[in-house]
Amino acid sequence: MIDKLCYLAGSIINAIVLKTTLEYEREKFKDIYLSLKDGNGSISSKELGVAMRSLGQNPTEQELLDMVNEVDIDGSGTIDFPEFCHMMKRMSKENDSEMIREAFRVFDRDGNGYITAEEFRYFMTHMGEQFSDQEVDEIMAEVDIDGDGQINYEEFVKMMTT
Repeated sequence: MIDKLCYLAGSIINAIVLKTTLEYEREKFKDIYLSLKDGNGSISSKELGVAMRSLGQNPTEQELLDMVNEVDIDGSGTIDFPEFCHMMKRMSKENDSEMIREAFRVFDRDGNGYITAEEFRYFMTHMGEQFSDQEVDEIMAEVDIDGDGQINYEEFVKMMTT
């Protein structure tokens, strides 16, 4: 039963942004990395800034330096390929967290920070695969760990990540 819910919620997340396989992700990282570095084998904060701006971001010089320093394991002041992969994976994890938060917002129709039984029932009976009232009650009981009749964000995250 909970698998059906996770599948449905996962579909929402996948609709928000497509996930890539690890192999594809590494190749993509490599392509991005090679397009950024200026031939010296690493990426400077200036080169990182060009990339970020091309993606619609507008980081300050200090933010760029902070980004480099966060992953600059060897202390070179630049980002080599392993450090770049680490940075991209960290950003990907942040995106995963944002995807889960966005999925939670879809369920939490009134935006009060909780998915009430009514919101949950509405979503489960009107979107995607149709669930019976009994199935909805069973899923709700399983996900609602603290038994307060609603799903808080932590309960939702636990459901999505286990």
